[in-house]
Amino acid sequence: MSYDEPVMKQLLRSIPQVGKVEWIGIRKERKAIPTAVDHVTAKKKTGLEGDHFKGSLSGKRQVTLIQKEHLEAVAAMLGKDAIDPGLTRRNIVVSGINLLSLKSQKFKIGGVVLETSGICAPCNRMEENLGPGGYSAMRGHGGITARVVSEGDIRIGDEVSLA
Repeated sequence: MSYDEPVMKQLLRSIPQVGKVEWIGIRKERKAIPTAVDHVTAKKKTGLEGDHFKGSLSGKRQVTLIQKEHLEAVAAMLGKDAIDPGLTRRNIVVSGINLLSLKSQKFKIGGVVLETSGICAPCNRMEENLGPGGYSAMRGHGGITARVVSEGDIRIGDEVSLA
């Protein structure tokens, strides 16, 4: 089977799945566990309103997202029934869409447009927050980072799709 570049480009831009926001968390201070909220305002220059982490001057890490399905996989690896999403220190939990398929793409959450800026690798706090093996269980399941392209509110239940 040969590699067909035009077909691959078309496949990368074709994401028929539509995700859903399941959880939103804001960290008011450094090292804090995020507090769950029903909605948040996304700002171009500062990221999520009320969140401690605003990203670097480049704004590459204004929003962090993780898949609900990956939280379930991590919980299973750790022998737990579930994981509190706040313990992962991510801002938004999404279900129903492969976040890695949004790599190098712009996507919408409700009326807000975000652009994937990187992979959100786990930090050493995962061992402390999730227990022994937490860091290793999160490897490959940490989600993505994004920058805000267009401002607005993000709410629990909002759809997540390619922009």
